[in-house]
Amino acid sequence: MTTTIEIVNLKCNGCVNTVKKGVLNVEGINEVEVDLENSKVIIPTSDDSLIEEVKAKLSKMGYPEVGDANTMIHKAKSFVSCASGKMTLETE
Repeated sequence: MTTTIEIVNLKCNGCVNTVKKGVLNVEGINEVEVDLENSKVIIPTSDDSLIEEVKAKLSKMGYPEVGDANTMIHKAKSFVSCASGKMTLETE
């Protein structure tokens, strides 16, 4: 069973890279797929507590779930995360 979370502020492959790394840092998550075109994060679990932890992590990184508040702080954090993800992509 998989869970799909639709998020906001996902703009580029730098964002995708950052989101993947962040979600994989959640204990119990070993796999994640990020769909840039549709702004979706797909995780292979239906465990509610893990899903809530992933959503909280995404929001903290600046990528809240669609329907949640997308504050100026979220937007700023996603911009920084995006830039950080791009730098990581360039060095890999």
